[in-house]
Amino acid sequence: MKAWRAVRVEKAAREKREAGETPPEEAPRRRGPGRVVRALVALVALAGMVAFAIVLARLTLNASPASVPLTHSNLTPGSSIRAYLQQPGFVDTVKQLGGNVALGVPFGVLLPLLSRRTRGSLRVCLLVVGTMLLVELVQGALITGRAFDIDDVLLNTAGALLGYLLIGRRMGRAVHPRPRRRWWARGAGQAAR
Repeated sequence: MKAWRAVRVEKAAREKREAGETPPEEAPRRRGPGRVVRALVALVALAGMVAFAIVLARLTLNASPASVPLTHSNLTPGSSIRAYLQQPGFVDTVKQLGGNVALGVPFGVLLPLLSRRTRGSLRVCLLVVGTMLLVELVQGALITGRAFDIDDVLLNTAGALLGYLLIGRRMGRAVHPRPRRRWWARGAGQAAR
């Protein structure tokens, strides 16, 4: 695609020279970071995701035998959120709900830095939902004193979306800029398909 565009620009410049016109100087194109910078950022983001995965595993996949009589699975969206909001312990409510939201934020920040394909609020949400469903299923099925809670998945996804909208989207665009295509190149690219 780039080669085709370069040939077309060169042809237009040649035609103008032959007609005696001097082609106007093109404005310098704003370029994104180089490949090395993108690779380094992706590597740092990958290391961040690994570190986050370790923290996530330690927080969510540790057994809690003392909690066995208190645990129960929640498949009804909103029911455990409602229960936490109705209890008198404000600090416990903030820890539980805010902690689950905060646990999702690194996903929203780091995923767009890993790859251009992981950008977009829908993609971030789907990846986080898939990952957190897996974590909750393992928690509910294999870990003593832990249970599956759909509200944890919802809160983690809300945190990831918040992280993406506040920080991740802008950083992802800076690291992986989309090439700007001129209106005439858009139509020609679609016609070639």
